[in-house]
Amino acid sequence: MSEASPEERVYVEDLREVWAVLTEEDRLAGWRRLPAEERDDFFLELDTSDQAALVLSLPVKERRLWVRLLPPDDLADVLQTVEPSERHALMELLDQPTAREISALLAYEEDAAGGLMNPRFARVRRDSTVEEAVTYLRKQAQDHFARMHYAYVLDAGQRLVGVVSFRELFAASTGSIVADVMEKDVVSVPETMDQEQVATLFAKYGFVALPVVDAAGVMRGVVSADDVVDVVKEEATEDIQKLGGMEALEDPYLRTTFASLFKKRAGWLAVLFMGEMLTATAMAKYESEIASAVVLAVFIPLIISSGGNSGSQATTLVIRAMALEEVRPRDWWRVARREVFMGLALGGVLAAFGAVRVLAWQHAFHSYGEHAELLAVTIGVALIGVVTWGTVVGSMLPFVLRALRLDPASASAPLVATLVDVLGIVIYFNVAAMMLGGSLL
Repeated sequence: MSEASPEERVYVEDLREVWAVLTEEDRLAGWRRLPAEERDDFFLELDTSDQAALVLSLPVKERRLWVRLLPPDDLADVLQTVEPSERHALMELLDQPTAREISALLAYEEDAAGGLMNPRFARVRRDSTVEEAVTYLRKQAQDHFARMHYAYVLDAGQRLVGVVSFRELFAASTGSIVADVMEKDVVSVPETMDQEQVATLFAKYGFVALPVVDAAGVMRGVVSADDVVDVVKEEATEDIQKLGGMEALEDPYLRTTFASLFKKRAGWLAVLFMGEMLTATAMAKYESEIASAVVLAVFIPLIISSGGNSGSQATTLVIRAMALEEVRPRDWWRVARREVFMGLALGGVLAAFGAVRVLAWQHAFHSYGEHAELLAVTIGVALIGVVTWGTVVGSMLPFVLRALRLDPASASAPLVATLVDVLGIVIYFNVAAMMLGGSLL
């Protein structure tokens, strides 16, 4: 591949800034014009989907270099994003040992620790001397690794028995063996652990890397903090999209086809629409009350939206607390009790605003007639009831979904609002019937 002339070169900062809006042809052209020393780093920094697209846009004879530049775990991620026929063609570019490593990684679930790990790691024997271990690690680094954090101590059956940092090895006295300086109490993760749980461990303990073991304790690979950064970004993006009331996207927004985007959004939108039809049914039940006191209809959006907003707040807080393991399924009663009181307090604040609004409009414009004070009390009581109902529904729905083994993030704000709307109508008109019976009704 020819070098770009000085006048044709592109600055990496400029290319990074416009990358998202470029076509695939322009991306390839801009990337080729980067200085050679920056081209590798830029490629390694790209998202998995962008790496896959860039590799596939290259001539076949150039692809080998770039797929071999990727660590095995990153290459496995790239292969999972491409079509099966293209995956097979890329696998043929690899040497046999690397192909076996990649095949083993592809056998794991994409969101499991086994699919996230790098199968290449620094290993030593516990009966080796420190000098032998350092010499062996130096050879391993030359053969395999771009970065090494720890050396993992394995027994004859390749089971993990300890870990030792390079600093401890270098500081060890002459004649010491690895078993004397290794840490025996090792935190490891099973190969089947969900990637979100792995990310939580990194956040909780501040690890740089974690070993991955199978059910027999045999070490299979290492998950590094760099890998977890991508996981956190991916999981956060997925949760935010679900909270918005849609299915999560597999690809970046601008690279998602119109048909796929329509499918992801239309399903949930139809479900929410069917739910809102129940709201219309509930309102039809109180048609006579609305006909008798049309003013009640004026306050429906105010009261119902307040319940939906309080529910959306509660569900967002609980989902995030679940993701950070601040709240566990057994804590549902504590959360419910807390949110009941929170709903009453928040409802009380909004009730005061609502009542003041009615009385102020009555004083200024005489909008509500002789029963304005009673209407103000009705609006206030209904707000307390609907807001409390919203906070309880919003806080409990993630627990219900977790109990059903579904993603709590599916308790989207629009879904909570829809559930709150139906009973909110019932609460509002029942309060109105009790408070205004014999006067407006």
